[in-house]
Order: sequence, then C-alpha cells, then structure tokens
Amino acid sequence: MDEELAWETLDAETAYACPGFDVVREDVRFPDGTEGAFDYVQHGESVIVLPFTADGDVVVIEEWRQPVRRINYGLPAGTMEDEDDDPTVAAARELREETGYEADTFDHLYTGEPANGNTDYVFHYYVARGCEAAADQNLDHNESIRVDTADFDSLVQSVRDGTLRDSRSAVGIMYYALFER
Repeated sequence: MDEELAWETLDAETAYACPGFDVVREDVRFPDGTEGAFDYVQHGESVIVLPFTADGDVVVIEEWRQPVRRINYGLPAGTMEDEDDDPTVAAARELREETGYEADTFDHLYTGEPANGNTDYVFHYYVARGCEAAADQNLDHNESIRVDTADFDSLVQSVRDGTLRDSRSAVGIMYYALFER
C-alpha cells in the first residue's frame, strides 16, 4: 500500500540556503506517473523542554520573535547541532544556554512533525525535573531572552486563553497536562 502513495524523487537541489534552514527543490514522480516539482523547508530536528524546578514551578522564557514582531512566551527550545548525538544532550544544552538552569533528569515526552506538508522539521519534547539556576545564560548572537518561572496550571490557562501562542510550547504543555499529570 505504501508504494501506491509514495512519490519518487528524481533530483534535488538546494534552492536557497541561510543560517537556520534551507529550501530544497525536488523533481518528483507522482504515483500516477506524472512529474512535477516540490519545494520544502529543510530544518531538521529541534528540542523543546518543559523544565520543572524542585518547587514544581516551570522555567519559562520570553523571547523576541522577529517574524511576528512581538515577544514570545513559552518554553526553552532550540535546534539540534551536529555534535548532539542524542536529543537529550541537545535538551540539556538548550536549557542551560537559554536559561542558565540545569536539571537532575530529562525524560522524553513526545516526538512530532509540526508541519510535515512543507518542512522536515521534527520536535523532540522533554520534561526536565529538579531544575536549578547554575550558570549565566549563553545566548546566540541573535537571541534576546528573559527567564522567569510560572505555575504549571497558569501555563495551561495561558494556552487555553491564547496568551501563550507559541505552538511548540503549547503542544508540550498540553501533552504533559493530558498524559503525564
């Protein structure tokens, strides 16, 4: 049955490259034998961390997001780097870099493809427990991040009322509220 739906890739090239992602153009053959072009954003894998302190609060961030021209409220997250041999390693690194917090444990929550119709993006969600402030932030040149803590129930409410609009964070919060509590 998979063969009935699968497209055959005839050729591929990077149509546009920039720091953070590429746009790939592929020549494909559809199941009915016709041929066409398909473009998609090649981004790879990222991690999103739901970090709980020993007191049960969640470490959250506020970060400027240029495409939407506003401050984004949500969870620490970031792209896996070449040296990250495991998403858990990337989750620990991103938590430390963006917030200065370190965790006692990391547990995988969920892996999803947020927009697999136009990107190869994969999100790996983790819950981190026993988080404590351990260092200063180590931000990338293009990151402007403020760190705070919040009560988990207030985060759930912020998803419900639409004040937390970052869908990466919302999925992690809702997944935890639905399956892990």
